[in-house]
Amino acid sequence: MWAYNSVFYQIYPIGFCGAPVHNDGLCVPRIQKIKDWADYLEELGVDSIILNPIFESDSHGYDTRDYTKVDCRLGTNDDFKEVCGALHSHGIKIILDGVFNHVGRGFWAFKDVQEKKWDSPYKDWFHINFDGNSGYDDGFWYEGWEGHFELVKLNLQNPAVTDYLLDCIRGWINEFGIDGLRLDVAYSLDHNFMRRLRSFTTELKPGFTLIGEVLFGDYNLIVNDEMLHSCTNYECYKGIFSSFNSMNMFEIAHSLHRQYGSDQWCLYRGKHLITFVDNHDVERIGSILTDKNHLPLAYGLLLGMPGIPCIYYGSEWGEPGEKRPDNDYALRPCFEAPKPNELTEYIKKMIRIRQNSEALCNGDYKNVVIQNHQLIFERCFGGERVLVAINAADQPYTAAHGSFEGSAEELLSGKEVTLGGQIDLPPYSVQYFKMVP
Repeated sequence: MWAYNSVFYQIYPIGFCGAPVHNDGLCVPRIQKIKDWADYLEELGVDSIILNPIFESDSHGYDTRDYTKVDCRLGTNDDFKEVCGALHSHGIKIILDGVFNHVGRGFWAFKDVQEKKWDSPYKDWFHINFDGNSGYDDGFWYEGWEGHFELVKLNLQNPAVTDYLLDCIRGWINEFGIDGLRLDVAYSLDHNFMRRLRSFTTELKPGFTLIGEVLFGDYNLIVNDEMLHSCTNYECYKGIFSSFNSMNMFEIAHSLHRQYGSDQWCLYRGKHLITFVDNHDVERIGSILTDKNHLPLAYGLLLGMPGIPCIYYGSEWGEPGEKRPDNDYALRPCFEAPKPNELTEYIKKMIRIRQNSEALCNGDYKNVVIQNHQLIFERCFGGERVLVAINAADQPYTAAHGSFEGSAEELLSGKEVTLGGQIDLPPYSVQYFKMVP
């Protein structure tokens, strides 16, 4: 699967393109801004992009009105076709956000139910009780997503609903040439729907990738040969920033071994989960880290550990963004242009290293040295062995281990070194050692 060797980049288009928060009905081709970033993205080294909702919606994109039409605030379907053509010409694959658990109150089928009640042919597309009433005084009660009644839950056990959604996906593949889907709140989706989605998309476009948003639980329940190829690894997301903030690298080391270690009980060996240090729903890494010297180290860990790394737009230059109690607007800003800096160059170098290393993309995982402020782990694939060494302390550290023997290339500096049973780590550093066989 191509995605397993990729580095993803995530954009929330409504915010990124500076669109109004609420749908004003005006058609403006703002989405073409993504096309203007194609050169930058190729230079950064990412080869796949996840686009959060782009289809017609009431406000934030997850309250869909029409799955067949690009949101007028972003432009037209033809505008997005141009964007897709530009991204593909730069070698960047496209993943769209598939919001299939719920729709907005402005969704055409729900509006038909509001008008016709029992007589609507779409009443069984939702979970409706005509003996009750909604907070909007619709004259009937309906199920919303996790108590959010502006998000009307779809009945994915109704074949007419799943047929409609699959037909829309077919249209996205045929019209835009997309390469995969991110499934919003995949933990809430009907499992039979995901099985049908997997077989449908695989037959329609071999290699089509399905990625689920999962916050908790056993990822194996939906990441398997019948359902999804990958899902979001929130356990390690928390482990990354928490390990640096508490100066306790044992936390992330425990999670990585629990997931990918060599013991038979380890959970996700052979799987490729989506790894990240931030996204459109959580505080940016540039804000959440207590010590900003740890920012490049967090990315060094992200790009050295197992999984499919995903970078959230703007965070590659350390953009801050704090989550607010009532909205996420600060997490989803509009930038006039990229603002690359020294951190960006550092990340670019690490992306190149990862993409040229089978061990970093697909290798086994093994903890070698764990201290409160230091972590060294090993990635091996075939005859390639890479040591990822992190020192989060403000002092140098010398790590000793019997496996630190022989010649190696430190990939970030390009220097050849001879390890005599120890590795010298400068303060606040990440090093990748590729051992010479």
